[in-house]
Amino acid sequence: MNRTLLFLTAGALCLTACRSNQPAEKPVEKQVVAIENGRFTPEVMWSLGVMSEYAVSPDGGEVIYTVRYTDMEQNKNNAELYKIFTDGGEATRLTTSAQSEFSPVWYDENTIMFCRGNQILSMDVNTKRETVVAECERGFEGFKLAPDKNSLVYISTIPVERPEHVDKLFAGLDKTTGRINEDLMYRHWDQWVDEIPHIYYVPLNNGKALMDKAVDILGGEPYESPMRPWGGTEQYNYSPDSKLIAYTCRKKTGYDYAHSTNSDIYLYNIETGETRNVSEGIMGYDQNPVFSHDGTMLAWESMERDGYESDKLRLMVLDIESGAKVDLTEDFDYGVSGIVWGENDRDLYAVVMYRGMNEIFTFNRETKAIRQISHGYHDVNGIQLAGDKIVATQASIQYPATLYTYNITDTVAEGTKISTFNDDILSQVRMGEVKEQWIKTVDGQEMLTWIIYPYDYDSTKTYPALLFCEGGPQTMVSQFWSTRWNFEVMSGAGYFVIAPNRRGVPGFGMEWLEEISGDYGGLCMQDYMAATDWAADNIPQIDRERIGACGASFGGYSVYWLAGHNHDVKGYNEGRRFKAFLAHNGMFNFEQQYLETEEMWFDNWDLGGPYWDWNNPQIKKSYSNSPHLFVDKWNTPICVIHSEFDFRIVASEGMAAYNAAQMRHIPSRYLYFPDETHWVLRPQNSLLWHRNFIDWFDQWLKK
Repeated sequence: MNRTLLFLTAGALCLTACRSNQPAEKPVEKQVVAIENGRFTPEVMWSLGVMSEYAVSPDGGEVIYTVRYTDMEQNKNNAELYKIFTDGGEATRLTTSAQSEFSPVWYDENTIMFCRGNQILSMDVNTKRETVVAECERGFEGFKLAPDKNSLVYISTIPVERPEHVDKLFAGLDKTTGRINEDLMYRHWDQWVDEIPHIYYVPLNNGKALMDKAVDILGGEPYESPMRPWGGTEQYNYSPDSKLIAYTCRKKTGYDYAHSTNSDIYLYNIETGETRNVSEGIMGYDQNPVFSHDGTMLAWESMERDGYESDKLRLMVLDIESGAKVDLTEDFDYGVSGIVWGENDRDLYAVVMYRGMNEIFTFNRETKAIRQISHGYHDVNGIQLAGDKIVATQASIQYPATLYTYNITDTVAEGTKISTFNDDILSQVRMGEVKEQWIKTVDGQEMLTWIIYPYDYDSTKTYPALLFCEGGPQTMVSQFWSTRWNFEVMSGAGYFVIAPNRRGVPGFGMEWLEEISGDYGGLCMQDYMAATDWAADNIPQIDRERIGACGASFGGYSVYWLAGHNHDVKGYNEGRRFKAFLAHNGMFNFEQQYLETEEMWFDNWDLGGPYWDWNNPQIKKSYSNSPHLFVDKWNTPICVIHSEFDFRIVASEGMAAYNAAQMRHIPSRYLYFPDETHWVLRPQNSLLWHRNFIDWFDQWLKK
């Protein structure tokens, strides 16, 4: 049997939380890894460094970035800071600590600032000498430095106060665990809403933050800024003269918050404390404002419709003085993110979800011309300018996020890699080949489907295959890299992977995207079956009698739905297209889901509203496709996975699906995580998830 061996250096071992009788906690170090036979396994995946945040130096010549490593034995990880030239070369490690560094910022060409724990620190990058800039008992979630370097704006949290008539009930009960709520949005995604983020302005004096002069720019209002769960420092920015702060906020709470996506862009005047709404009248998400270099214009990502969280993200530009707005993507059928102004204030750069990849495009404000800069089998996930270069974080199905550069004059370029922190491990593995395949759907459309070949593919052999069902549902199946759904781990386990961009995903125009809303059991499900049948009919190395299906969230729903429609299928033994299923955190009972989730706008838009509105034909259509209605047709082994702290799709959905399978005497397995969320983030939990995934499908598709 082929095995993968991981050899850890002594430095990779670290201690858990410090105690008075134990030595100081050590940082998690990079592992020394030796791999036999080139197989990419979950263990190898978790040995890789994970890059996230980065910042380009003022002169554009260097980049600081974070890399996180994991100690599986201690079930923890931490991130360190590194520095590299934008032309590439050897990276320099800047920090060595047991706590993660994050939110890196350049102060000048020799000094950086960053967060660690409840502190903001500065560091001389030459001597690595650190100085405390600010401390906050509630901690920092990130910060930005003013262009004039005389202040900074940071994110921290404030507690959500209970109403007085409720608070008095808790008098003298300091050990109670009870919760009393009288409104909606009391929990969100993976957290109880006991605190909310606010943005604070604080002046600097000789490099020290005057924390006693910190100002909550929301004035204590009970609203989030940035917005949970995704928002960070990208949701606000200084003006070039350091006098204004543009920020994102949805000024709603409770029932109103749960039913609306209508956020706005606000301008806060630091000197006067006045705030004005500059996106009023735009009813969808408005977020991530960025000032032009001359300070006269503001660009941001803007959605048109309230309640539709997957509407097209338009590139909106505002003339601040006149109030005139222009949509630079009015005639462009794709959304943008990560907007950056060019030095001339005429060109803007952004990442676009485009036909199965995330690519860099440039938009000319004056001519409305649009040009694609990057092109390849990759996802660009963030961009910053460095003079005449663009520094990007880039990943693909075959490699995790790393740093690349592009020239701003490029056209459909593949970029130049500059960071190499995972190359020593990746050079030892043989990744499964990734092929782009356009497949005819049942209604004659063309659908991009990624086909990932098995590790050590041999054309004279046959292999089992897995259909991957994407979540979202409005999420593109791109060239993403993930520590949960990792196609190369599936390939390394000996499987073909069939990954279609079915109806409802962005990147293929708004018509394709919007065909899923209100029609969960329609063409999107036909797309999954069409992709599976095409692969079974056209790739002879796929054993059509050993095909499984897997997915999470909407993908988990898809698995449940397919389980109820996996009978009387022509061309497959026993009339079953799929011989095994695995559903992670999926929707099982739509009526149950509607009353258990928290972001009500989502179900209101995608399902049409509450199930009790039976006079609405859309309601009848949507809820009639609830998977629990088809359990009587289930005939295939199924593994159900769910997590307790998933507040989007609560754990009872998974338990109900598993119980249904058990009562139908269908071979089934239930993997439950009492401490995970909509994702599986803890290292050992993730490793168990992957081992269970491979074991389950091996049991039913390889024996």
